[in-house]
Amino acid sequence: MNAIKDSIKAGRTVVGTAGAPNVDVSILADAGYDFLLFDTQHSPWEIKQLQAPIQAMRGKQAAPVVRVAANEAHQICFALDAGARGIIAPMINTRAEAEAMVRACRYFPLGNRSNAGVRGEWGEFKNYRDYMDAVNNELLIVPMIETNQALENLDDIASVPGVDVMLIGPSDLSIELGVPLDYQCDIYQRALDKIAATAAKRGITAGMYFIPPGMDPNFFVQKGFRFFTMPWGPWATAGIKNALAGIER
Repeated sequence: MNAIKDSIKAGRTVVGTAGAPNVDVSILADAGYDFLLFDTQHSPWEIKQLQAPIQAMRGKQAAPVVRVAANEAHQICFALDAGARGIIAPMINTRAEAEAMVRACRYFPLGNRSNAGVRGEWGEFKNYRDYMDAVNNELLIVPMIETNQALENLDDIASVPGVDVMLIGPSDLSIELGVPLDYQCDIYQRALDKIAATAAKRGITAGMYFIPPGMDPNFFVQKGFRFFTMPWGPWATAGIKNALAGIER
């Protein structure tokens, strides 16, 4: 029903890339990625512009995941009504904030998401309660860990029922730690180890919003990070160049 969540539960490394309304997501969604991430925090796109590209992904391999601009119920509702199968919210610093995020993602009685009819690609159901229960169970909920306050409250956040992934915001976390964009230093790496260990202790997944440029994704996989994005542009260019190289010209 939600392949990306099934993969996470199975302990598989899940890899996504960026989607956007100005990109042919139907190609990216069948290219082998587990998810396409639509960002509405640090991009010119607004959530209500995402309905068309998310609908274009119906029946495709990759799941649509949306990062909302803030942990606000109405933004989460917009993203879910557009068809998101996963929600990322930035700057989750406390257990109370994580609980509020989960409530906004889930229908009653597990949450307070407003009902607007069947939304998203969740299958066929005999009755409406079955639909709501399926969404409550299958939606991917991903709070971002980006601050010293979040590090102090890490176990509280990780223990909130419904949280599936604790996702590092690499840039903001490095700035908070006093080592801006120095992703290889000991201070930063110790914070990563703490996050990975806490996630493992609580039976959830540790993730990176992106793999820092020039660093090997497998370095982070070996640390315990099994959810992240990779840029599709360089890979697409390399594939096209490789295909063209095989043609006599």
